Amino acid sequence: MLKTHLPRTFVARLDSRTESTPLARYLLRAYLSGLPSGERYRDTAELLLGELFANAVQHTDTPADRRIEIRFALVKSRLRLEVHDAGTGHPSLHAPDFDDEHGRGLFLVNELAEKWGCCPRAGGIGKFVWALIAPAPSPAPTTLTLLAV
Repeated sequence: MLKTHLPRTFVARLDSRTESTPLARYLLRAYLSGLPSGERYRDTAELLLGELFANAVQHTDTPADRRIEIRFALVKSRLRLEVHDAGTGHPSLHAPDFDDEHGRGLFLVNELAEKWGCCPRAGGIGKFVWALIAPAPSPAPTTLTLLAV
């Protein structure tokens, strides 16, 4: 019998700077490519990870020489994303005004994630924000109808 080994929890530490956000999304795509149905999480997961990572860089008092930790895991058919930082600030949800140029990140997380939250990190330094993402529905099979001419 052939056993399939699914990737376990993926963990990486990236520089706490905006330029690290594309790398975080790239690492997520690589992780998802190892899952049998990883493409069903990809679009939502990339968007939410980008928002959570950018928020950690922008809204925490973490010095630039510190790292932000990202974690991905598949938990009971839900993709769990975590973004850890050493900052003391906690995210607060608010509905952005139509013409706001910023402030939509956590609003998007709230709308697109099945669940999300914020917890203190082990050891008491900082926090992590997590989100659970349900897989997108499988596309319906296409039926080809041939007409006799």
